[in-house]
Amino acid sequence: MRSKAHFKGHPLHPMLIAFPIAFLCGALVADVVGRLADWPTVWTTGAYLNGAAIVTGLIAAVPGLIDYLTVIPPNSSAKKRATWHMAVNVAALGAFAAAWAFRDLSTLWPATGAVVLEAVGVLFVSCGGWLGGVLVYRNQIGVDHRYAEAGHWREQTVEGKPGEAVTVAKADELKVNQMKLLHVGARRIVLARTEEGYTAFDDHCTHRGGPLADGVLARGTVTCPWHGSQFDVRSGAVRAGPAQQAIGTYRVEQVGGDVRLTLPS
Repeated sequence: MRSKAHFKGHPLHPMLIAFPIAFLCGALVADVVGRLADWPTVWTTGAYLNGAAIVTGLIAAVPGLIDYLTVIPPNSSAKKRATWHMAVNVAALGAFAAAWAFRDLSTLWPATGAVVLEAVGVLFVSCGGWLGGVLVYRNQIGVDHRYAEAGHWREQTVEGKPGEAVTVAKADELKVNQMKLLHVGARRIVLARTEEGYTAFDDHCTHRGGPLADGVLARGTVTCPWHGSQFDVRSGAVRAGPAQQAIGTYRVEQVGGDVRLTLPS
């Protein structure tokens, strides 16, 4: 099948992150060259780049935090990886901020401690970049790699009492083999349309917590995009590993032109 890609996370994060990375590396290079060549203009540039790195890093962190809280599946390997990604990037900015304690504020000359801390910061941000790449290409966070006929990425927040049947879609909203993600309290539930009608199941692969709404749905079987586990979307049974535990399923019925989901307790 043809693949397609569009941002399902915050589109500003991958665009903004390039600025702090460039400023972080530039500050280290400028300070090293300035010290070695005894060149005040260059180490002054390093000081300005250091400040710019901190400011742009904090700005880039805002959409990143939004993605961390709203896009990355909870209780998954991606969540753990994203936590480390966030931690090392915060450590990188902290190292660059601490470097100012070793800089002469009157001349902006960087002492050895400033250069060492900036080098540590660049090391941290390099690790953060590697983790970010793994999140994008292995866990498919931020860019939607679903198959060509999956339809536009859709999400909906559903409110109601446990046991209550609430309308979650119109009967013609999804085509066969299309899915959308429902946020029901703390749960993530996938609404899917198969050849036999609508069904609903957990958006949580029981192997590593992969988002099933990102996967492929065909002939009543959903395939996890991370490691290829397959589940029957009506019974929740495992059809192919590496997952060994079934996924939860929920009651869905079509009443007139509405599709109603019975909310779980």
